[in-house]
Amino acid sequence: MRRAGLVVWGAHQVVASIIRPGVTTADIDRAVEAYFAAHGAVPLFKGVPGKVPFPAVCCTSVNDEVVHGIPGVRVLVAGDVVSVDTGCSVDGWCGDSAVTYAVGTVAPETQRLLDCTAGVLALAIELMAVRNRWSDVAAEMAKYVRDHGFSVVENFVGHGIGRKMHEDPQVPNFCTPAFRRNHDFELEPGLVIAVEPMVNMGTKKVRALPDHWTQATLDGRPSAHFEHTVAITETGPVVLTAAPAAGETVGSAA
Repeated sequence: MRRAGLVVWGAHQVVASIIRPGVTTADIDRAVEAYFAAHGAVPLFKGVPGKVPFPAVCCTSVNDEVVHGIPGVRVLVAGDVVSVDTGCSVDGWCGDSAVTYAVGTVAPETQRLLDCTAGVLALAIELMAVRNRWSDVAAEMAKYVRDHGFSVVENFVGHGIGRKMHEDPQVPNFCTPAFRRNHDFELEPGLVIAVEPMVNMGTKKVRALPDHWTQATLDGRPSAHFEHTVAITETGPVVLTAAPAAGETVGSAA
């Protein structure tokens, strides 16, 4: 799975290199699709079933769009934020990651939202080394976001990942008594999960747009989304979609 994770990491480096005012979300999608093709990777998102099959290799969600935004002719302008979520498989194993990018300089409160969302993902990975059950991690994630004055989206959660992009268990970024009682799981070696907090500046509530895919905040305020694919090993969590270590290259065997 590290091989797929490295390709996903590389795709995000491509995105980071082209994000600027004047670029369209379709430009981003084409660049990632070409990168996957060059590395022999199979896109995971394109063709995902729905009322209409998802038409792209990336979800590009701009400003108040939370997740599942469809790339198109929209031109990015300075001050926008765009969440790019993408994944691929290499030799039948999957990787999945999301980053919210600032387009030029963004408002200070928007930057604080991005910092909080990246920070809560980092916190979750750190806690996975010292907690035994996901509920304990999820509760700390929700508290971290509340303490920063933002809200955790509860309509969408992370997921197990392996041979398929979406596997059990479901991985919420918050903890309810019902989850702790009925759906909690142990953080044990061999488990691989996609941890993906989605954080809104205002209300946690979302609404579906007419394209049958895009989900936006109910109050029109910005949202941010960060995600990594993380494996639990005997020595702790390993981020499979992180930058290559010394001696690793994209496309190399782990």
